[in-house]
Amino acid sequence: MLTFFLRRFLYGLTVLFGVVTLVFFLFGLVPDPSRELAGQTESEEVVEAIRKKFRLDLSLGERYVLFLNDLSPVGIYDRNPESRKSIDDLTIGYTLIAERHEHVWVLKPPYLGRSFLSERSVSAILADALPGTFILALASIAFAMITGILLGIVSALNAGGAPDRLILLFSSVGMSGPSFFMAILIAWAGGYLWHEQVNFSVWLLAFLALMVVCSRLVKFTSPKAKKTGWLVLASVCAALWVVFPSSIRLPGTGLPMNGSLYEVDVWEGKKLALSHLILPALTLGIRPLAVVSQLLRNSMLEVMGQEYVRTARAKGLSERAVVMRHVLRNALNPVVTAASGWLASMLAGAVFVEFVFGYKGLGLEVFRSLEKNDLPVVMGAVIVIAAIFVVINTLTDVLYAWIDPRVRLYS
Repeated sequence: MLTFFLRRFLYGLTVLFGVVTLVFFLFGLVPDPSRELAGQTESEEVVEAIRKKFRLDLSLGERYVLFLNDLSPVGIYDRNPESRKSIDDLTIGYTLIAERHEHVWVLKPPYLGRSFLSERSVSAILADALPGTFILALASIAFAMITGILLGIVSALNAGGAPDRLILLFSSVGMSGPSFFMAILIAWAGGYLWHEQVNFSVWLLAFLALMVVCSRLVKFTSPKAKKTGWLVLASVCAALWVVFPSSIRLPGTGLPMNGSLYEVDVWEGKKLALSHLILPALTLGIRPLAVVSQLLRNSMLEVMGQEYVRTARAKGLSERAVVMRHVLRNALNPVVTAASGWLASMLAGAVFVEFVFGYKGLGLEVFRSLEKNDLPVVMGAVIVIAAIFVVINTLTDVLYAWIDPRVRLYS
């Protein structure tokens, strides 16, 4: 088991090193932002000072070596404050390991540099933004898992029926809808259109009720007659809706279209605002919800065809006991696999959602940094998200190996 863990750990480090290298050279090829940072009216001396301050005057290879030295847990720095790798440039804590002449070896957390604009440590900026996104991702995955499992069970137990078709339609929309479009739609509907009150047409509800009743009681002789019957019923309800407009008014959502996890009150100060989390979590959780419901439906249908399930039914177990004890437990494996990847994916996918809702988190910070050409913050965010991906995937592999020894054998 230890050998398997070390092999996966080294593999994760290799992947992370590749990501760091790709990110550095991708952003390193961006045109020099020194003139933009200094302003168009500043002298060349000011521009050159900015380039020197952020190491932009060095070659790409030299900057890459210094970047790896900053990211490494063990770094080599100089005592000379004029050096390009001076220990005075570090804005994080470190522990001195050894010292030789002007060179010092230090143990430190990974250093991501400083922001071009605020000159704050990128680690501090990300530390302020990451908790909001992490809580949003947890709320989204919890909503997706609970709702998706329930919908998957209903869909599998009613395979081919009306509930199954409706859930399949919902899943198709959820998987195909872009995040930014769904965010705008949900923000408009939940935070504006239905903010004060929700109106339901009486005739629309009557049509839905009659449709359910007629589908149970009436059997048309042909598909054409059935289609004609539904068309006539819908036309009558639509005509009554136009002639006699009537609606049922229910309380609205009361949810805001934007806002962060915390809000500042004049009298009470900073306080938690969980209501601001609902619409962004709903938007971010739609796609994994659709995937989870379809994975569980297909897995349950496959498991329900196994011989041990038929044996359990033959022994006289209730359908509820068969589903919960034998079918669901064995059908959850692909759902767990999907959930382990979705949590990390949501941290990356929260950029558009946080921008639409104005939710202060890592996604909004990345968007604003891209807009202002603050490359160190963007690079740091990408590296942090990649590290989270690697950690979660490594832990998932180790968990699988612990549960099933065959994974260790064939890996």
